[in-house]
Amino acid sequence: MPSAAPAVAPSGQLTARPAATPLERQSVLRTLRTPRWLAAELLAGLVVAIALIPEAIAFSVIAGVDPRVGLFASFTMAVTIAIVGGRPAMISAATGAVALVIAPLVKSHGTDYFVAAVILAGLIQVVLALAGITKLMRFIPRSVMVGFVNALAILIFVAQVPELLGVPWLVYPLAAAALLIVFGLPRLTTAVPAPLVAIVLLTALTLWAGWDVPTVADKGTLPDSLPGLFLPNVPLIWETLRIIAPFSLGMALVGLMESLMTAQLVDDITDTRSNKRREAWGQGVANVVTGFFGGMGGCAMIGQTTINVKVSGARTRISTFVAGAALLVLVVALGDLVGRIPMAVLVAIMIFVCWATFDWHSIRPSTLRALPRSETAVMVVTVIATVATHNLAIGVVSGVLAACALFARRVAGTVRVRRTEHADAVSYAVTGPLFFASSNILAGRFEYATDPAEVTIDLSGAQLWDASTVAVLDDVARRYRQHGTTARITGLSGQSAQRYARLSGKLG
Repeated sequence: MPSAAPAVAPSGQLTARPAATPLERQSVLRTLRTPRWLAAELLAGLVVAIALIPEAIAFSVIAGVDPRVGLFASFTMAVTIAIVGGRPAMISAATGAVALVIAPLVKSHGTDYFVAAVILAGLIQVVLALAGITKLMRFIPRSVMVGFVNALAILIFVAQVPELLGVPWLVYPLAAAALLIVFGLPRLTTAVPAPLVAIVLLTALTLWAGWDVPTVADKGTLPDSLPGLFLPNVPLIWETLRIIAPFSLGMALVGLMESLMTAQLVDDITDTRSNKRREAWGQGVANVVTGFFGGMGGCAMIGQTTINVKVSGARTRISTFVAGAALLVLVVALGDLVGRIPMAVLVAIMIFVCWATFDWHSIRPSTLRALPRSETAVMVVTVIATVATHNLAIGVVSGVLAACALFARRVAGTVRVRRTEHADAVSYAVTGPLFFASSNILAGRFEYATDPAEVTIDLSGAQLWDASTVAVLDDVARRYRQHGTTARITGLSGQSAQRYARLSGKLG
């Protein structure tokens, strides 16, 4: 972001002009009027477009479709989301997560059913967004978010390893030179994105020297024409819906989860807020548009988003739109030139993205010593589940479930029961939150057979959170009655009292 620049006051004296705030920096109109910002957006979009090409081709291979399907999907996703999305500067395109979900349908029923599933997935995302699914983001703990980010960094790195195995020896010095540029150039200047400099310089060097190294063209044939409208040739019957619905639902959920968590990550990087609901239905609209152009659908991409936002400094929708538009121009009009870009350079850029994406602070010994072990365990579970399955949805759900279980265990341990004997009676003072995890333990804290005829259970220091607790209290009273003892429950107030009055005696 530019620093404060001098401005001329009416009196003729120089005054400081305040630096633009992050919110102002996100204004498209303001960026269009600021050449320095606009140049950053354009260059960022160009770098992302180049980085998208081999990824889109690779994801097409995973899905079992022609490379142009992934490339056209990346174009339509990026351009559409730049207009309708709720998180400026975030990149959406064809992704591996979606490809993994949809691949079995391509193999079993072909392209037409596959495209129909993409369109239905987009419609499901729109419906889920309007139904308020984005509110579920509040239930994802920070440790799961950190695990999600670290797992993605690991997956991106692992995906680059095959490009460095069984290749000519020249690949290694090329990759090393690219790493030197992307890591070192920002220390000298940020006027031009370091990844773009690495691509231009090392591609020119490779062509000049005539080196025979793997290139983008080796990944697949680039399209030579613009995408056209595509209407899937499937029968409009319930059987078709039965076939595609499970794949569409899986694609919709995976896409929304990855997109919303990536949007939250960009929010944190830029210190700004985004409209998650708009982003969710925008993803749906983008998938519907992509489907009608024969694309494979997609969602937000954390790797390319990191290049755009963190590495290149983009902040507006301009960079996202340029990424999509430039991708189409590069693969259709300049396909021969783009095809000669060495894969070693792109691999180096993605390794840099891994380094920039990974939350190194989360694994520092000082951080691990300060954090509760349960927080670290949740992060580790999220990372392991994501990396093992290559499925972000499974990783995040595993992390959330682990967090819930550990939270319930920790809170349950805060319940205390203190027994006090009187002349001809006994009182129990219960303190802490009572819910399914803690109330089940509560039933074993009373001495039913030896307590006198009158027992008081004081709950003034406790809170009743669910029906399970009321059922346990009813069971405690019943067990005391079997021994001829009267158990009185006292001290309830507020919602706890209302819940007990409403449910006691009605739970069987």
